[in-house]
Amino acid sequence: MSKSNAFETALLNLIFNATAMTGVAENHSSSPVTNLFVSLHTGDPGEGGNQSTSEIGYTDYARVSVVRTSSGWTVSGNSVSPAAAINFPAGSGGSGTATHMGIGTLTSGSGVLLYSGAISPTIVTGDGITPSLTTATAITED
Repeated sequence: MSKSNAFETALLNLIFNATAMTGVAENHSSSPVTNLFVSLHTGDPGEGGNQSTSEIGYTDYARVSVVRTSSGWTVSGNSVSPAAAINFPAGSGGSGTATHMGIGTLTSGSGVLLYSGAISPTIVTGDGITPSLTTATAITED
């Protein structure tokens, strides 16, 4: 079963821009989440995963906080992209290849994974490398 185009856009606006869906849902009125946390993964966390499932672990890696407003995310139709490049901390050791990204609610630990998906091209991490997701990175509601 599919969602209407209008509902897909409204859902993305609710999650990424904290914009209420009139008559259906509102942004939490007491202590709403103000940031989402973007993570890198070495494999697909899958629908049963959480924010730490297959999360990359190069030295100095940390999730990146992105504000839940239009200055953090651009919603267009049934697609959402970062409003600016998401730059992860530069590695000072270790290595790994990021094949997937995730978006969740916690800065660390096994929080709720809201969205995940493959990234292309993949990102090889390691000493002196600053992984980045560009504004061309998109999540699409189907």
